Amino acid sequence: MNRKEFVVYAKIKVHMRFSLTCLFCSLISVSLFAQVQKANHNMDQSADIDLVLNQVLKDQHIAGFAVAVVKGDEVIYSKGFGYRDVGNKKPVTPNTLFAIGSSTKAFTASLLGLLRKEGRLTFEDKAVNLLPQLQFYSDEMNNQIILRDLMAHRTGLSRYDSSWFLFNTKNRDSIIARVKYMKPTSAVREKWFYNNFMYLAQGMIVERLSGKTWEENIKEKFFIPLEMTRSNTDIKVFQNDSDASLPYTVSKDNVIKKIDYYNINGMGPAGSINSSVNDMANWLKVWVNGGYFKGKQILPADYVSEAASSQMVMDAALPDKHKDVFFANYGLGWMIGSYRGHYLVEHGGNINGFSANVAFFPSDKLGIVVLTNQSVSKAPSVISNSIADRILKLKPVDWNGEVKAAAKKAALAKKEVEKSPVPNTAPSHPLKDYVGSFENPAYGIIKITFENNNLYTRVGDEKVVLKHLHYDVFDPRSIDKNGVVDTEQSNMMFNFSSDADGKIQGIGIFLDGSEKPVMFDFKP
Repeated sequence: MNRKEFVVYAKIKVHMRFSLTCLFCSLISVSLFAQVQKANHNMDQSADIDLVLNQVLKDQHIAGFAVAVVKGDEVIYSKGFGYRDVGNKKPVTPNTLFAIGSSTKAFTASLLGLLRKEGRLTFEDKAVNLLPQLQFYSDEMNNQIILRDLMAHRTGLSRYDSSWFLFNTKNRDSIIARVKYMKPTSAVREKWFYNNFMYLAQGMIVERLSGKTWEENIKEKFFIPLEMTRSNTDIKVFQNDSDASLPYTVSKDNVIKKIDYYNINGMGPAGSINSSVNDMANWLKVWVNGGYFKGKQILPADYVSEAASSQMVMDAALPDKHKDVFFANYGLGWMIGSYRGHYLVEHGGNINGFSANVAFFPSDKLGIVVLTNQSVSKAPSVISNSIADRILKLKPVDWNGEVKAAAKKAALAKKEVEKSPVPNTAPSHPLKDYVGSFENPAYGIIKITFENNNLYTRVGDEKVVLKHLHYDVFDPRSIDKNGVVDTEQSNMMFNFSSDADGKIQGIGIFLDGSEKPVMFDFKP
């Protein structure tokens, strides 16, 4: 190469280096710009979500709630709103503990998924063979009902929730023995009926096959490997935690009122997990990543797909006001629907003073958990939908406004249906004649006592006074720890009946939406 050629070559090389440098710098600039744009978008999105959720906090009269959002392997949003302790103004944080209620069911069903992987059972095994203590109302039901029926709520048994809620015990054998006396509402697999006893049965099957308690299994299989260090299944551990939420309800005049914790103990597998949104975010990561958490398999991939797929039709759920929200099916511990063009898998939870919603969109690898310290609240679904609209880039629906309007309408309707006492009536017997024990084997025993010219009983852990309404009908009103009697009318009147000799022989109570009163017979 001569000198002239070398000079030309050098100039070309310098020019190429300069061009490559410029290109590299341009790429870095574009990348940085994209990152800044993404960061700004996320900040705007978070600010928008904050604005909506603060409005929900106000409009729904909630003490507090926490939210976490998972996208793939990342938590993209995690925040607390309001108070976990209203009286002392202690704020909710993403680590605050709440009772998650029936959102526990997906955990319980998943334990069975693990046992199936180990070859210990199949979902087609007869339920009574897996758990001899479990017996149904007829031999036909015993022969027909398989484990999958329990998991998908398709046994034909309606809720019977008053049985465990009002007559609770830590003795699981005692609770499951009541199933034998529960009359089915439909044939097996004919209709979908939610039934908590079937999830208690699943937990007991896990205990029988593993040789460990349901609580030990939950901790060993999920809490520890998923680093859910805040979570527990014990009401006392929950209550004594330094960042635990107190339970609240809202009175008819929208006043936030503290209530007592409810110890679900015996029915634990149906709903006794207490957790935080940060912990539950790890649980959601398993479901949006095919059963894996941080590269480790927690659940079999085939079980994850099966649990999140339809096992039973819950309801027709045709498109109504919102044409893009429809169908309602049940999987295994999960409810399934179509939400505005996206496949939605979710499960709510309610227990005294707490409500929850745990949801994920498998196709979008998106998970949302909302936990609140308010009884029977619509807020978790309102919040979850509102967040989904924004993350999925949908035109936001005013879910909060719709629920607020519906609540106002329901309050007016409730006033219209309150029973007015028939004037100038009195009990047919002296009050002491109503004293005694009354039993229904599908529920339990009601013990009526007489003190200070009043009739009393106990409903769960609550002392209740029976206020005379008319004739032999009494209105049970709960009494708080300070001796204050509830002023709101009950929705389960006690109607005493007499035999041919005029002696009190039973109590009829409308429970669990029954068309006829459930009869509790006098027990000598």
